Amino acid sequence: MASPLRSLLYISAVFFLCVVGVRADSPLAILNQARAYLGSEAALTAVTSLRMVGKLEVGDTASPPAQLEILFQQPFRQRITATTGNRVEVTALDGYDAWQQVTDPAEATRWQVTLLGPDQIKRLRANTFENLAFYRGLENQGGKIEDRGLATVDKVACRQIAFIHAPDIVFIRSFELSSGRLVLTQTDSGTQIREEGEIKVAGLHFPQRIITTAQLADGSTRTIRVTFSTIEVNPAVDAASFAIPTLNP
Repeated sequence: MASPLRSLLYISAVFFLCVVGVRADSPLAILNQARAYLGSEAALTAVTSLRMVGKLEVGDTASPPAQLEILFQQPFRQRITATTGNRVEVTALDGYDAWQQVTDPAEATRWQVTLLGPDQIKRLRANTFENLAFYRGLENQGGKIEDRGLATVDKVACRQIAFIHAPDIVFIRSFELSSGRLVLTQTDSGTQIREEGEIKVAGLHFPQRIITTAQLADGSTRTIRVTFSTIEVNPAVDAASFAIPTLNP
């Protein structure tokens, strides 16, 4: 999930809030509550990188799951490796560069790299920020948050907050009013993302499973399940692993 704001403006805002208090029904209050649900401020602000290992399953297909390794590193680095029996696919972001590499494990010397375009880079940057920011600091990146009001989601009383990176890159999150727990994330395309279970690492609470439901163009629904077996906070990650591959892999 980028680091919290460290500008003078943010420091001033924190001082002001300490003096006058935060309205219990304000967007900032629910976001503070949501961060507290995940862990202490010290634990959250200490995160500079994440490594997640698990598997990805699509719908009810009989195909074996893909094995996943996901890396995030501040400020804007991401690398996702998905491995199936005859295919290794790597999608990576390195600042303002993004690429995808496909390799056949049986012929490791044969591989193909595609450079990703501006729209894909913007989405990868937004995704990286969201996985390192823990609901804070979007305004410092040129985005904004909007209060979307109260709603009942999955029979839970929630407050909805929109995290707007761009007009077409929006994450609408529904937080449980009583606890700050994230109940549902919806994207600008209508995709719904739910979290299940829990893995606790370095004083932080991460979901064990992420379930994504998307409506396809033909009207059908596709469900993707990602289940994590291991999550590491601040692993040692070589920044070179995010760079565009050279001709000699």
